[in-house]
Amino acid sequence: MSKKPDDGFFKLVRNFLTVYLPKNRCYSVNTVKAYRDTINLFRAYLQEQKNIPFSKICFALINHSLVYEFLQWLQIKRNCSVSTRNQRLAALKSFLHYCAIEDPALTAIYMDIQSIPALRETKKGVSYLSKNALKEILAEPNADSRLGMRNRFLMILLYDTGARIQEVLDLKVKDFCLGFDTPLVYVMGKGNKVRALPLMDKTIQHLEQYMSIYHPQYPKNGDDCLFYTIIQGRKQAMSADNVSVFIKKYARLAKERCPEIPDRMHAHLFRHSRAMHLYQSGIPLSYIKDFLGHVSATTTGIYASADTSMIKEALEKAAYQGNATSELPIWADNEDMILKICGLK
Repeated sequence: MSKKPDDGFFKLVRNFLTVYLPKNRCYSVNTVKAYRDTINLFRAYLQEQKNIPFSKICFALINHSLVYEFLQWLQIKRNCSVSTRNQRLAALKSFLHYCAIEDPALTAIYMDIQSIPALRETKKGVSYLSKNALKEILAEPNADSRLGMRNRFLMILLYDTGARIQEVLDLKVKDFCLGFDTPLVYVMGKGNKVRALPLMDKTIQHLEQYMSIYHPQYPKNGDDCLFYTIIQGRKQAMSADNVSVFIKKYARLAKERCPEIPDRMHAHLFRHSRAMHLYQSGIPLSYIKDFLGHVSATTTGIYASADTSMIKEALEKAAYQGNATSELPIWADNEDMILKICGLK
């Protein structure tokens, strides 16, 4: 008689994903999805590399060596970055911490995995589009076609709002309020926090054109997704993969005319570009922080440290200001500028 498999692992996975994260911790759908993806990747690793089917997974298999090999597999076989590796490790640790709380007998396993350190990540400069590169990409779609007009408007909205791709794809038609003195759109960000983002006049013009074709019955169907695809006659929210495909295509074509366009083009670059352009135009970082929906000002500070063009301009102006004996350098009595020039901020 075959031994009945231990279902303790599966029960805890189910409760972790369906009860603990969404209901007890009130995590968003996207955050829960990130944890689910990690467990699915771990399952795929065991199947592909260890020949262990999902039905045979149990806590007795999980140890320091196995998880470390899983992390190596992510980096080598799946070409994951250090940041992604660390995120997957953190997700596993969170899951096992929950398991240890539910069943104290699993505490030893959690402590074993807890000892695996995250890798130190080398911080790179923020990639963003120059204004010329942005113009070339937005000019690439054929605005006379239905799909081209949609794709161009989506990219314009990504830039104008500085929103994350999923925040834009989650938008409903009713989230736009154009009757206010300052037309705006309400965006649901991380942690289910809503922020109101103003819309530029040109963006509103593109929105009205888009709505006339894709949502002609507005405001009757205000709960419809702003961006959607139709599969087998049914509307469904557009996926981020769909957006990624046409953004990369437009970037590849536009790069033939504009070498400034980055080799690795993705939706998040519109967000970075908007933030950098706001900073370069003199908008304080505190305002940009609220605009982007950052919890910490430290996160927003990457745009200040990344803008080498402003530091270069300051250095050139500081080198010589007319009559050196009668005029003070541009950085005199400007502590913020001095910190930047010295690389301390």
